[in-house]
Amino acid sequence: MNYKEQYSHKDKMYYLHRRTEIIPFVPAAIKIALDVGCATGGFGALLKENFGCEVWGVEPDAGSADEASKNIDVVINDLFTANLPQLAGKKFDAIFFNDVLEHLQDPDKALLACKHLLNLNGVIIASIPNIRWYPVILSLLRYKDFKYENAGVMDRTHLRFFTKKSMIRMFEENGYKVIAAEGINPSNFKYYKILNFLLLNTQSDMNYPQFVIVAKHP
Repeated sequence: MNYKEQYSHKDKMYYLHRRTEIIPFVPAAIKIALDVGCATGGFGALLKENFGCEVWGVEPDAGSADEASKNIDVVINDLFTANLPQLAGKKFDAIFFNDVLEHLQDPDKALLACKHLLNLNGVIIASIPNIRWYPVILSLLRYKDFKYENAGVMDRTHLRFFTKKSMIRMFEENGYKVIAAEGINPSNFKYYKILNFLLLNTQSDMNYPQFVIVAKHP
């Protein structure tokens, strides 16, 4: 199954999220950013509104890329690789992967490619789904099921699955220093709270469907 077939079932809203919850992690002095998997450019537009920065995007879906070109400065309609000619010689203050790394066959290659695209103090900011999110664990333990869905943590187009611990390890093994790893969009399920209490508050990561990783190349 090719890329277009894999994503053909996606609802239009899948490409429209602005991701306001990522804004607190963005460096205040950002001047130029690269949004990998920029969809229709909603997040990039938000960056421009809040920071007045230049925004480039990479988006493999042609329709989304065309829409993104109306919202951000430069859009590359292609898969993200180390050899994109449009990125040759470019340097960015921040490179974003908003729920993208888990869709890649080899996310390590993507992180390695970013080393040549970051300014001296540049950072990678990645939102990554958390497979230890309480509903997923409940499905495994109570219902004995690993059920794929059209979106979310169990998106059927995810090729990789991560916990907070393995997210950090992935960045560190690729030569990055993780400077933040924080949960976003907390769920606060009733039974999760009880479980976490009984386990001496050691399961707080299960409350978050995603974590944001901020990392820099030392």
